Amino acid sequence: MADPVPAIDDFSSPHPAAATGTAWELVSDRVMGGVSGGTMVREAVAGRVALRMRGQVSLENNGGFLQMALDLAPDGKGIDATCWTGIALDVRGNGETYNMHLRTDDVERSWQSYRQSFEAGPEWLTVYLPFSGFLPHRLEAPLDLASLRRIGLVAIGRAFEADLAVAEVHFYD
Repeated sequence: MADPVPAIDDFSSPHPAAATGTAWELVSDRVMGGVSGGTMVREAVAGRVALRMRGQVSLENNGGFLQMALDLAPDGKGIDATCWTGIALDVRGNGETYNMHLRTDDVERSWQSYRQSFEAGPEWLTVYLPFSGFLPHRLEAPLDLASLRRIGLVAIGRAFEADLAVAEVHFYD
């Protein structure tokens, strides 16, 4: 059994700071010429303090994503997550499917990641994403949990209105 760990983030720190000592950032496809746009704010959502991403995902100009991303260590190095089974999120949204993307030391390019989808419905729900369910995207290396560097909550792949709130993110065993 793994030692208990603090939440990756419980959203009790001032925005955009996280419990990890790092800060959440909003990234859109505009970094590569796309036109998707959105906002990321900390606010009360249905009685819970949450990080909320809203915006329009557009496929124009080869775009197609909005992302709330968090480095897991202040020095940019990976953390060892081998003692946990996965990551759990308390989420609420607009019924759309979203992704969690993981980055490790093996991820060298911005378009590479390990991905798993989840649905965020109109009520708060805890979603469990086992590490065994993450699939590599545009890379060959298997997921190396000894060097987990970054997580991203992503609206991606199709034109739609994104509205995703997360009230807690933590490892589970």
